[in-house]
Amino acid sequence: MDQLVEIKSKIQINPSRVGKKYFVKTFGCQMNEHDSERISGMFELDGMSKAISEEYADVLFVNTCTIRENADDKLYGTLGQLKQWKSEKDNRKLLVGGCAAQKDKELVRQKAPWVDVVIGTHNLTNVVDLLNRSEDWGPLTEIIDEIETLPTEAPSIRESEYSAWVTIQIGCNNSCTFCIVPSVRGQEISRRPSDIVNEAKKLVDEGVKEITLLGQNVNSYGRDLKIEGKARPYFSQLLEQLNDIKGLERIRFTSPHPKDFKAETIESVKKLKNVCNQVHVPLQSGSSNILSKMHRGYNKERFIEKVDMIRKIIPDVSLTSDIIVGFPGETEKDFQDTLDVVEYSKFDLVYMFKFSPRPGTLAYDMKDEFISNDVINDRFLRLKDLQTDISEKRYKRFLNTEQKLLIEKTSKKNSEIFTGRIDGGQLTHISKDNISVGDIVNVKIVDTTPFYLKAELL
Repeated sequence: MDQLVEIKSKIQINPSRVGKKYFVKTFGCQMNEHDSERISGMFELDGMSKAISEEYADVLFVNTCTIRENADDKLYGTLGQLKQWKSEKDNRKLLVGGCAAQKDKELVRQKAPWVDVVIGTHNLTNVVDLLNRSEDWGPLTEIIDEIETLPTEAPSIRESEYSAWVTIQIGCNNSCTFCIVPSVRGQEISRRPSDIVNEAKKLVDEGVKEITLLGQNVNSYGRDLKIEGKARPYFSQLLEQLNDIKGLERIRFTSPHPKDFKAETIESVKKLKNVCNQVHVPLQSGSSNILSKMHRGYNKERFIEKVDMIRKIIPDVSLTSDIIVGFPGETEKDFQDTLDVVEYSKFDLVYMFKFSPRPGTLAYDMKDEFISNDVINDRFLRLKDLQTDISEKRYKRFLNTEQKLLIEKTSKKNSEIFTGRIDGGQLTHISKDNISVGDIVNVKIVDTTPFYLKAELL
């Protein structure tokens, strides 16, 4: 599939690496994936083209994650392997960016001195300049602790012609004790609504049919902008403006925070035709005791009130969630509270994580309350079994229904099958006959599993 290049005029580079190949290796979340698209765009402005794999690259950028404990081990293990990659060909360049680079700073090159450039999360548009300087003066590290301007003018190379990430906000003002995001991404900064709408319009002009709005806490979007002189969220109004864009078929968003969910946001999801019928509500734990230790800003009862509010407004909504198993001090009763909330909420899908202590977070210092791996593994499997049973029952509601399916890509397991998602976000498989990637087609759901749906073309 050909990639699309989005190039905005405010960034100008005199191409100096025409004929060179680059590759971006990405770990972590959607934010990192979108940052990697921008890194790719900067490299292509410099005259490079994408290699099919790192094996054929002259310039390799490793975009790192630091959410879980093994992320550091994975990073430095990967850099150890890449020492040989760099030595196999003259003048190869190795760059490291992302959240782990922002956190570790000079430590990256201390552990892996063969790295040419270490760049943080706040200065991605400097990447070509830093690469040039490293060639002239040798390896260097540039980490900026506070972002000066949003990188909205950076070019972007998308992996999909029909779906795109749109950043509406960076950073986070919350202080969850398990999360390192505020340390590596900074405080919340919202983009101007007009900038977001203009970007979405441009994406539609390029053929995009679906956008996913990105932010660490999207339902607090706009509070810092003080629109009309008021420090209040502007997310519902943003959804309304985006919904009016002709040709934009689908709007998704991630991630919200339960404490900031307002009825007006859910009303927008219900009434706006192009906003998908899917709401992500990160639970993290069903125990009020653990939620307090996490600094989540809500308790078990308040979370259930949010679920009730959502389902009252949209009874058939697809709810998804995040849960951490084995947070420090979690007792069997605490875990049972989590199972109870999961049973009550009837999520379509839950992203489950085993607690991982991250240096720089408050939870990292709760070592005397860490849970043994055996207990965490047992609880994880019990949660997985419960949610699999719930998902199996929830997905059956789609059997024999008609749905609209956006065809996204060929299945990794079967080259004769396309995969895509229906409005509620459920993964759906369909035969390739008479359809193409990027099509939005009417289908009938003919079979269900706890993990995906099977469809036939109508």
